[in-house]
Amino acid sequence: MEAARKTIEYRLANGGGHTGWSRAWIINFYARLKNGDKAFENVLALITKSTLDNLLDNHPPFQIDGNFGGTAGITEMLLQSHAGEVELLPALPSAWQKGYVHGLMARGGFEVDIDWENGRLKQARITSKLGNPLKLTCMGNSTELKTTEKDGLYIFTEGPPGLVLDHTLRQSN
Repeated sequence: MEAARKTIEYRLANGGGHTGWSRAWIINFYARLKNGDKAFENVLALITKSTLDNLLDNHPPFQIDGNFGGTAGITEMLLQSHAGEVELLPALPSAWQKGYVHGLMARGGFEVDIDWENGRLKQARITSKLGNPLKLTCMGNSTELKTTEKDGLYIFTEGPPGLVLDHTLRQSN
């Protein structure tokens, strides 16, 4: 990860990130490196330097890559699920002290709603779409459910001693 970070810094110091798609790529890299403040810095750069007033990516005349990539990068800042676990708020920038995101999809068939305050998890609502096991991580705390029910809703909060399963509900279709 350190080598990747150095490569990104070198790229930016030598002219990289000047197009919307390139800046979006950088956002995703920093999110995957779990550096929320650097990712956010590049979200701001994408918006101020590469986004038109109509919110389309400014790569003359227009290129959708910056829009889609920027959206993917912001999502990656809030949820990652590539390492065999669902990780909440892996690259939350210090500027985003309070917020929420609902309806994100994680690998393994999980729909995820996240609410946070004071830069910490307030509540996560996770719906198991397939009934797969769930390993959940947030800010160094983790918990694991060996089984979940298909369409089961699992509500987690953060508290001593870490992630706490508040309750489980069965969704009705």
